[in-house]
Amino acid sequence: CLCMPSAHRATLVIQNWYRHYRAQLRARQHGALAIFQSIEYADEQSQMQLSNFFSFMLENYTKSHKEDSAIVTRIFENTLWDSKDRQEYMGLIDVPDSYDGPRLQFPLTFTDIDLLLEAFKQHQILHAHYVLEVLFEARKVLKQMPNFTQIKTLPSKEITICGDLHGKLDDLLLIFYKNGLPSENNPYIFNGDFVDRGNNSIEILMILLVSFLVYPTDLHLNRGNHEDFMMNLRYGFTREILQKYKLHGKEILQTLEEVYTWLPIGAIINNEILVIHGGISESTDLNALHQIQRNKLKSVLMPPVSLSTDHTSDFKKTKAGGESEKAPSEQLTKREWEQIVDLLWSDPRGRKGCYPNTSRGGGCYFGPDVTSKVLNKNQLKMLIRSHECKPEGYEICHDGKVITVFSASNYYEEGSNRGAYIRLSYGTTPQFFQYQMTSTTCMGPLHQRVTAMEFSAIKVLKERMLSRKSDLVHAFQLHDHSRSGKISLAQWAFSLENILGLNLPWRSLSSHLVYMDQDGNIDYMSSFQDVHIEKPVKEAKSALIETLYRYRSDLKIIFNIIDSDHSGLISMEEFRAMWKLFNAHYSVHIDDSQIDELANTMDFNKDGSIDFNEFLKAFYVVHKYEKADKSDINVADDE
Repeated sequence: CLCMPSAHRATLVIQNWYRHYRAQLRARQHGALAIFQSIEYADEQSQMQLSNFFSFMLENYTKSHKEDSAIVTRIFENTLWDSKDRQEYMGLIDVPDSYDGPRLQFPLTFTDIDLLLEAFKQHQILHAHYVLEVLFEARKVLKQMPNFTQIKTLPSKEITICGDLHGKLDDLLLIFYKNGLPSENNPYIFNGDFVDRGNNSIEILMILLVSFLVYPTDLHLNRGNHEDFMMNLRYGFTREILQKYKLHGKEILQTLEEVYTWLPIGAIINNEILVIHGGISESTDLNALHQIQRNKLKSVLMPPVSLSTDHTSDFKKTKAGGESEKAPSEQLTKREWEQIVDLLWSDPRGRKGCYPNTSRGGGCYFGPDVTSKVLNKNQLKMLIRSHECKPEGYEICHDGKVITVFSASNYYEEGSNRGAYIRLSYGTTPQFFQYQMTSTTCMGPLHQRVTAMEFSAIKVLKERMLSRKSDLVHAFQLHDHSRSGKISLAQWAFSLENILGLNLPWRSLSSHLVYMDQDGNIDYMSSFQDVHIEKPVKEAKSALIETLYRYRSDLKIIFNIIDSDHSGLISMEEFRAMWKLFNAHYSVHIDDSQIDELANTMDFNKDGSIDFNEFLKAFYVVHKYEKADKSDINVADDE
């Protein structure tokens, strides 16, 4: 060491410094990712809790007043699909000569795949006529398929497995550019969650369905938890359809709902590898899952009517010919419903056993012992699943028996994660291919990207805190015996975790969220200093505004279900009846008179109807400071 040239020593010092610097940036990046993921899962937990709300409505159906029971009936009637024949729609929708987008020729060929890809690269919209024709044709083929697709590979013929795409068209185009288009010699499995969140869900769905129709034995589609009309109401796909197809969006959505139900729920490769979207539980029974009538489950968020059998007869729909049509979920048992929920929603964890998935609110966490048990019982060697964003696009756990693959890069924010896909063939080890779409922002220095990502993460975290302001202030005050407005850092962190349940390192995050004095005490009201919820009506009480902001996504889904014609309007009576049921189930302490007063104010033209999308959109958060904090987010766990 004494003889080492000074230039060499300087090089080593610089290298060590740079490695440490990069490690710090990666730690900050993972800290921001943890915030995004915790809030995403908390939102999904709220979504799953809606199923409890619908169960509540069913159970209280006969006890309701006349006007309440009418709204319940309407909700459950509107969630029964009315299976349409192709002629019913296609005869009503013509493609005008002026249409200059892609024109598909049926039966479809590989030329149509190329046509679609080129059109979507140019941001063209596929005409509603072709969208519906693809959906009807896909439904016809999917109906013939088993619940689990059996796939064979050869040492010379690999298969590619892709995870969640979530409407990110650029990622799909990059996969095809790097890995080749689907064909007889280049088979694919797309493992669910094709839609929602991104802006190009319909384009991805059309590319995948057209490719499936051209190569039905070489392109395989599994259902994910977002292939669900109720998830689409919250996470954007419904809105995308209605914006892109203003005239025929309703018809597309109705047809799409049934297509979802016919998607296979899994695939088995070479009788060795199980490919499903979410995961398993200790009660997963593949034999039973092979027999389930998968098309009877329209949404895992709508509980089977059999859970409340006393009311089954109340929820039937009469067709034009007088034939009585039963609710689709009526024929599923509670156990069958739970089996599919586990398959679509569960996540692996390092801890042994099987326990409730408290983060998402649905499915379970399953440990390595559960994986071994289920795989051994079914003579399988490996489970490949998706469902979770991973920083590197994939992750291996449970002694190599479980692989997660996630194909949407930059999922939360530009630079947040890579995407990946897997290639494997008979008798070979899976190969992983990573990528990340880049834009001008993504090309900037790493520290700029990480800072921007942190800023966005802190912003959404502050909004989450604001949505529970009343509860948080009450929790803080329980520790503030002297009413000084200050509590210890430990008390502040405990209160946040107790109310929000996000499992975040609050102490480490405190410098981004709150002011601390020289003695280390927290000024807890400063948690809300830079943000507030905009009041659409100045006279409205703060508690009411906070409640509506907190539950705005749930209310929007319920109102959209009532709004069967997608007009965006519901009557004042429907609004009041729905709020009454919602209020009873969620134990929201808001007087009906306050809701009536606000609803009357929002009925701008006094015609007795409310534009509920505009009504709920009026509740948004204003951030006082839009300047990113340059300091690091430390990801160390709270001790």
